[in-house]
Amino acid sequence: MSSSSKKQTLFISTLIISWYSSNIGVLLLNKFLLSNYGFKFPIFLTMCHMSACAILSYISIVFLKLVPLQHLKSRSQFLKVATLSIVFCASVVGGNISLRYLPVSFNQAVGATTPFFTALFAYLMTFKREAWVTYGALVPVVAGVVIASGGEPGFHWFGFIMCISATAARAFKSVLQGILLSSEGEKLNSMNLMLYMSPIAVIALLPVTLVMEPDVISLTLTLAKQHQYMWILLLVNSVMAYSANLLNFLVTKHTSALTLQVLGNAKGAVAVVISILIFQNPVTVMGIGGYSITVLGVVAYGETKRRFR
Repeated sequence: MSSSSKKQTLFISTLIISWYSSNIGVLLLNKFLLSNYGFKFPIFLTMCHMSACAILSYISIVFLKLVPLQHLKSRSQFLKVATLSIVFCASVVGGNISLRYLPVSFNQAVGATTPFFTALFAYLMTFKREAWVTYGALVPVVAGVVIASGGEPGFHWFGFIMCISATAARAFKSVLQGILLSSEGEKLNSMNLMLYMSPIAVIALLPVTLVMEPDVISLTLTLAKQHQYMWILLLVNSVMAYSANLLNFLVTKHTSALTLQVLGNAKGAVAVVISILIFQNPVTVMGIGGYSITVLGVVAYGETKRRFR
């Protein structure tokens, strides 16, 4: 192996490890803050994430020039990005709310059904049909979550509904993005999309936070007096939320779509194992079996979609 290929392998390996660390880290820290730390403000937490994404995206693109700045060219394009931002907000808020009530392991099992909702919305909104064998692969994706739900000791209906809603919103956003920003002149890379979406998200979340979580400031200040690392945890959590998006962009850029798909599937499983080790939440054979069936279904779906394209 030549020196340059060794450096390339090391660079990609470092990227993947950093991507895993930031993605799993922000998920576990969200759970810790919302469930174990007494910080019961998922909407405000999402607003902190979006604020960090807005500031750090601007620094990364305008000052550090990590990617070329893409300008919004019309009012129509701005409205499309704003729509995506609201849907994206809903998915993140729903996911964070669900973490207050559900273990990370079950949250990830439900989140693994994203391909099912993506296929459903693609069919309903664009009439895009896959081969029947591809749809067949989605049966174990859904069946696995049904089994995992029955075997989940920490099952909570409201948390489950929020988690399913967040998963559906995430899939809806990806399909909607393909429709709204389909023309070559309007396409934005994920970094520029985040640059424009995050400030809109902050503006949208501010009134919602004030109405739904009116005592957030006073209770956060009280918590900060009790826990000296409160602000550091919030800051680290928010920065990690941005770095997860940045590293996702870089991993996508430097690896193939198939590699990204495999890594994404494995990432969920790694997050489940780490969360069980850290939070010590009880798991059952039925729960683990259900999640395993879902993951195998996702892998089969990805493979059949690739073969029967």
